Amino acid sequence: LCNTCCVSFITGRGGTKIKELEDSSGSRIKVTRGTYESEVKIFGSIDVQNKAKMLIDNLVTSSGQNCVRGKTLDIINPENNPKKPVINWASLRENRAKYESMKWAGLPPIEKNFYKESSRTASMSQEEVELWRKENNNITCDDLKEGEKRCIPNPVCNFEDAFEHYPDIMANIRKVGFQKPTPIQSQAWPIILQGIDLIGIAQTGTGKTLAYLMPGFIHLTSQPISKDERGGPGMLVLAPTRELALQVETECSKYAYKEIKSICIYGGGDRKGQIDVVTKGVDIVIATPGRLNDLQMNNFINLKSITYLANEADRMLDMGFEPQIMKILIDVRPDRQTVMTSATWPDSVRRLAKSYLKNPMIVYVGTLDLAAVNTVQQKVIVIPEAEKRAYMRTFIKSMKPKDKVIIFVGKKLTADDLASDFGIQGIPVQSLHGNREQCDREQALDDFKKGKVRILVATDLASRGLDVHDITHVFNFDFPRNIEEYVHRVGRTGRAGRTGEAVTLVTGNDWRFASELIDILQRASQV
Repeated sequence: LCNTCCVSFITGRGGTKIKELEDSSGSRIKVTRGTYESEVKIFGSIDVQNKAKMLIDNLVTSSGQNCVRGKTLDIINPENNPKKPVINWASLRENRAKYESMKWAGLPPIEKNFYKESSRTASMSQEEVELWRKENNNITCDDLKEGEKRCIPNPVCNFEDAFEHYPDIMANIRKVGFQKPTPIQSQAWPIILQGIDLIGIAQTGTGKTLAYLMPGFIHLTSQPISKDERGGPGMLVLAPTRELALQVETECSKYAYKEIKSICIYGGGDRKGQIDVVTKGVDIVIATPGRLNDLQMNNFINLKSITYLANEADRMLDMGFEPQIMKILIDVRPDRQTVMTSATWPDSVRRLAKSYLKNPMIVYVGTLDLAAVNTVQQKVIVIPEAEKRAYMRTFIKSMKPKDKVIIFVGKKLTADDLASDFGIQGIPVQSLHGNREQCDREQALDDFKKGKVRILVATDLASRGLDVHDITHVFNFDFPRNIEEYVHRVGRTGRAGRTGEAVTLVTGNDWRFASELIDILQRASQV
């Protein structure tokens, strides 16, 4: 026991002294303060306790205070010192497979292979296949399975070759009026319909969404058990932004197949409404990772029923969603089929793909590392920071009546500032960034799509999921934070077979990107 007024000599400021005493002696020391007297308990072996007691006695003596009285310090016998439980990690690792099998026991089997190769596709010679791939944006394919490689399926050159056995899908395609599949669709469909995991790399606006949605519809409706018996959704699409998630849902609704129900779950939306729809039962969930993680952790959604997973990987990593994705995948059965799409293929995306796809095939449309945009004329203007606004005003004045432009900026404040400037000049404009309410963002996109405004000022948030086919120009007022982002921005124009123009302002602060930018321009033969 000791006077309470002397406890500070033993504990020190913020407990630093007691930590020193514990480190020096190897003991654990607990101080219980009272009104007049405090109790000091020392835990550990007898030798360790005696050493700690001696150190405390010396500390108190050197302070010149008569702190310790009566029974000096409580010595706790080792046998009375409760030990912390020790986790047997070796045992857990050894039994991991057993625990995993217990977790997934009782789930219904999955059917994955629904591909019936048409005679026309099967009759293509190797030379014809290679020529077709070269003429269709230089498609390259690879099997990432270790060991013996599988045969890469021939591409399907028209819709009938892929879906002739699915009349409902063919009817939807004819209704929309598509003439033929895009290159990524032609090569992806035979792979996915065989039940093989796929990584699809292609520039934005090339039909990647339908590349996984169409086979997903077939997968969902062809399982051994009916969707009513499944006990939850069968297909999950992960997207980094609400704009992209909403775009995927629009595509889903447009090609609705056999009364499949879908829902879009995203932060900023009506959480209670989303929970109500999910708990009543849906077939496809399109979600941003944050909100899905929220519903998952609160047991509002059953992910064990998911058998088909698609991930729009663009921006997932640089928006910091990897931890949420990993939490989501804990509850998705490991024998699922997985499709991952991206416009770029940097090391970070490769690492993510390796962690949750099993023996995938990969299809690249265009270049290997960055899908350089060949349908866009790219102009780079080197300019002082102070002259950027004047140049932009000149550019806007030179636009034709039917031109439509996105002006990309680096900060939300800049977006509001430029939009305000245009408003003062009487020029109709909308802005799109993360600080705007969801209803305002949707209104801004709707006005831009319908042509009510022909200028949209946006942050990079809008460079995902902005599905507007008639954008004629992209104007990079601020240079993006990395070269992948540049590719995504520029890909907002020149979509769906059209050509476009991108103007990028480069200041002295942006020189670190010069070599990568030159590389992109060289690949597009624009240097």
